[in-house]
Amino acid sequence: MDCANSETKPIYGINDEGVMTLAGHDVRELLAKYGSPVVVMLEDVVRGNCRAYRQQIERYPRSRVYYASKAFLTTGFCRLIEEEGMCLDVVSWGELHTALSAGFPPERILMHGNAKTVDDLRLALDAGVGRIVIDNLDEVERLAWLTEEMGKEVKVFIRVTPGVKPSTHKYIQTGQVDSKFGFNLAGGAAEEAVKRILEIPRLHLVGLHCHIGSQIFDLKPYKIAARAMMEFYKHVQQDLGAPLDELNMGGGLGIRYTPDDAPPTVKEHLSALRGHIVELCDELGVELPLLCDEPGRSIVGRAGVTLYTVQSVKKIEGVRNYASVDGGMTDNPRFALYQADHQVLLANHMNDHASMLWSISGRCCESGDMLQKDVYLPDVKQDDILALLSTGAYTYSMSSHYNRLPRPAVLLVSEGRVGELAARDTPEDITRLDRIPEWLEQKG
Repeated sequence: MDCANSETKPIYGINDEGVMTLAGHDVRELLAKYGSPVVVMLEDVVRGNCRAYRQQIERYPRSRVYYASKAFLTTGFCRLIEEEGMCLDVVSWGELHTALSAGFPPERILMHGNAKTVDDLRLALDAGVGRIVIDNLDEVERLAWLTEEMGKEVKVFIRVTPGVKPSTHKYIQTGQVDSKFGFNLAGGAAEEAVKRILEIPRLHLVGLHCHIGSQIFDLKPYKIAARAMMEFYKHVQQDLGAPLDELNMGGGLGIRYTPDDAPPTVKEHLSALRGHIVELCDELGVELPLLCDEPGRSIVGRAGVTLYTVQSVKKIEGVRNYASVDGGMTDNPRFALYQADHQVLLANHMNDHASMLWSISGRCCESGDMLQKDVYLPDVKQDDILALLSTGAYTYSMSSHYNRLPRPAVLLVSEGRVGELAARDTPEDITRLDRIPEWLEQKG
């Protein structure tokens, strides 16, 4: 009874024993083979989300979808994204190296970042990435001498901060005036950047980019940002003489983390965005630009489920019930960072009544290592399996070795198939990068 990809239907099934299944696979068997905790990615959900974006944006005359790799990236995942006809955005030499190692076409890669290093830019230029999104004037000058030194030319965007503040967590707002990202429209920084880039023969300004934030449910800020961007687009094209042809409105569409969440669908988001751009171009007398979108969370977020094994239970009468698991902030720091919600299910007793309040604590040596607080579950016992839903985005990609804990395996599953996107860390992996200075070596 596994369900198809949907924002309103569960992505799991329940077998005759009352145990959760993922793409038909019993979660107990996945844990037995790949260890606990483990992150499970549902392949059909990822592919369905990619296709939903492409189908909707291709209703616009010219378009491109970049997957935001910061949400989740491995070499195998790059292969899947490429198969689905997506482009890719990266923000570091590490993400770029991952993509290139997977054989991802460099011309379909766009490089972001507010603090790109010389190493980042050298690799991008040497690989021949399709676009670099310039974030500040220091980067303009750095690219000026690098392209000259390397004998390279590159197509660039500038990242514009349109002064739009969406309703989302303050740590993932990016389009407001007070932001570390991009050139502000207010005060003329964006115009100054355009003028300087046009003076550099090896930099070819082809488009504008903005990104207003993440986990956004209200589509109105996109409309406000679209107007600001298109008015500036016209000014740059017609008054400053830049041959602009592309507009990248970023990503940020929210997903359903709990049953109470009601995000817009991909269709609602992109049909509204397409409509705004078409109306604005008609109003402003501007030809339709090639329209780009950058989904990340809304591609992989709902596709991921993290399975944990309960190691201990602590009941403090009249205060709180704790279920401590074998993972935590090292594999999912979202609650510690953002107090982010995830739906939690007792995966080996799916049909039991959820009648008790529980807090799910991690195994790290600090009180802030929590995965969720005050969620209703059945009576939880040692060795039970807890499933956190919607963990595909910004969990594994933000994982760490705090307390020298291993990172979990990441599985890609579909009906009848299980493969590893990332292996579970071994003891050797934990110490692989350690070094002992020669004066600390034991002498014979």
